[in-house]
Amino acid sequence: MNPALDDQDDTDIDILSLLATLWRGKAAILGAAGIALLLGGYYAYGVAVPKYQATASLVLDVRSSNVMDLESVMSGVSTDAASINTELEVIRSTDLIKQVVARLNLTDDPEFNATLRPDPSFTPGAIRNRITSLFKSAQPTPSAPDIDRLQSQAASAVRGIVSASNQRNTYIFNISAKTESPGKSVRIVNALAEIYIDNQINDKFKATEQAVTWLSERVRDLEIELRDREDGIKRLQAESELISPEILEAENQQLRDLRQRLTQARTEKAAATDRLAARRAAVETGDMAKIVSAFDDPTLATIVRNATSNFDRDVFDARLDLLITRDTSAIERANAQEEALADSVGRQETRMKTQSANLIGLEQMRREVEATRVLYESFLTRLKETTIQRGLQRADSRILSMAEDGRYVEPRKSLILAISLMLGALIGAAVVLVLEALRNHFRTAEDLEARTGYTVLGQIPRIPIKKRSELLDYLTSKPTSAAAEAIRNLRTSVLMSNVDAPCKVIMSTSSIPSEGKTTQAIALAQNLSGLGRKVLLIEGDIRRRTFGEYFKASEKGGLAALIAGEKTFDEVVVRDPRMNADIIMGEKTSINAADLFSSDRFASFLQEARDAYDYVIIDTPPVLVVPDARVIAPHADAIIYTVKWDSTTRSQVAEGLRQFESLNLRVTGTVLSQIDAAGMKKYGYGGKYGAYSKYGQSYYES
Repeated sequence: MNPALDDQDDTDIDILSLLATLWRGKAAILGAAGIALLLGGYYAYGVAVPKYQATASLVLDVRSSNVMDLESVMSGVSTDAASINTELEVIRSTDLIKQVVARLNLTDDPEFNATLRPDPSFTPGAIRNRITSLFKSAQPTPSAPDIDRLQSQAASAVRGIVSASNQRNTYIFNISAKTESPGKSVRIVNALAEIYIDNQINDKFKATEQAVTWLSERVRDLEIELRDREDGIKRLQAESELISPEILEAENQQLRDLRQRLTQARTEKAAATDRLAARRAAVETGDMAKIVSAFDDPTLATIVRNATSNFDRDVFDARLDLLITRDTSAIERANAQEEALADSVGRQETRMKTQSANLIGLEQMRREVEATRVLYESFLTRLKETTIQRGLQRADSRILSMAEDGRYVEPRKSLILAISLMLGALIGAAVVLVLEALRNHFRTAEDLEARTGYTVLGQIPRIPIKKRSELLDYLTSKPTSAAAEAIRNLRTSVLMSNVDAPCKVIMSTSSIPSEGKTTQAIALAQNLSGLGRKVLLIEGDIRRRTFGEYFKASEKGGLAALIAGEKTFDEVVVRDPRMNADIIMGEKTSINAADLFSSDRFASFLQEARDAYDYVIIDTPPVLVVPDARVIAPHADAIIYTVKWDSTTRSQVAEGLRQFESLNLRVTGTVLSQIDAAGMKKYGYGGKYGAYSKYGQSYYES
């Protein structure tokens, strides 16, 4: 298989080939551009409705305009980009547009009210309504349009023709409207600008009124709250024995003193108790020395010292009882004192807690009263300022310049024409490229050679004859015609195809019928015989047998009878006075053509013809129709494969050549036949190729 017949890589784009294709299709591109230009002109000058645009300018007033600093009560528009963009959307808001519609009564304008426009005659809807009306006897009366719906539709239409923009690095807004009337555009823009300013003032006035109402209610509530808190302080002062923080500190010091005295009393009580216990323990021992030491009483010691001379036990015991009774009384007094001090400490602590709590509550109430008073005074001040502000409100923006006239903006006729021209050219170019991409035929020898891998031996133009019988007359009478010269070029290419082994048996075939192989074989035989060579022309296409349309048929038989031995060579040979060559025509036979050509008799016949003639030319059937050509091909020295110009598909040619190569038979070359000079010019090849080129016209006889 020839690798050139394989699918080629089409991923690479050849820019030069692409440009060449566009150049060849320049007529189609220019035609498409012209049609688009006409359509664009018709639209621009006949269909498009003229539109006029008017523009008004507003400026965002960033300077402070308040008499007093009331920014915290009612702030203006911020000057950051987001706020400015927000204002642009506010300008085009549906609410403002509806006010414009109402002010200018735009619901009565057909441009913004579709119900007032006349119905187009040839729209699909109109045609459908007419057809429907033919099958309905009575149409329901249309109800009156809803006013709110009409206003909403008109507002939507007006919003579509209104635009708002901000001039770069400025606080200036431009409001534009584009309508069918310059005056209408001016009225809409100016009305929208005025409504936008009024809307800002109204919004601020409403906000101020809301602030006054809210502040009034808040001031009243704070005043009541302040009065209630002050009354609470008075009641607390009246109900409790309040002291100052200084006196409370003195009371606290007194409490500390009482606690210190209580501690001391408890210490003394414990000491007295321990002392009484020790003394009783000493008494129980009965030891006079221990008793005297434990009580540490001078009187008791004196009684003991005098015991040796005059000891009075009763006096001693009485003294012990007195001392013990005295200690017991001291302990009782200490208990009483401890209880009294503990009771005083408890009362003092309770009093301190109560007074501390009352003092803390009082201080808290005083702080709350002070905070309420400050808040009340602040809100009262803001209420007075806001009340004054109601008469000082102004818009954040002001009109810099009103729209005065509307200028014509569309349709931009020159731009429409330019775009139409470019679009038409692009469409034409796209069509040319698509058709070229879908093309599956051969128009040039280069394409045929590149696709098949075989040399193109000749390029035969379409011969201007009406009947096949006129072929030899034309070639004889016009030996310098483009067709005759093309046959000579083919002859030269075939004879020079193999210099080492000159070809004698030449076979002509094609992929399918009507590609010009028979005409080419006859013309080649006529040309070779004109060189004084002995030529035999054989009609190998015995199934179709078209030689009878070129020559006068023999009544003695044809190729089948000759091979079968039923006729002699002289009996079947036909001589035409217009060419000096022998012709053996085909004839109808019951023998299968492929079997006939596969026989030894046919091989022997060709060998005899090869010895008797200088050239033997065989016209064979198409390869893709019957196998006859492949049977005859092994006997041929040269195989000429004919491809009809701009007709035979690439797949057909590839399959036909593949069938030869499957038998290890190599085609000598291809021939591009029946080339149409007008078609070549149409496709852009007219100034490039041989017999149908501009520079070749002076060399050939027409």
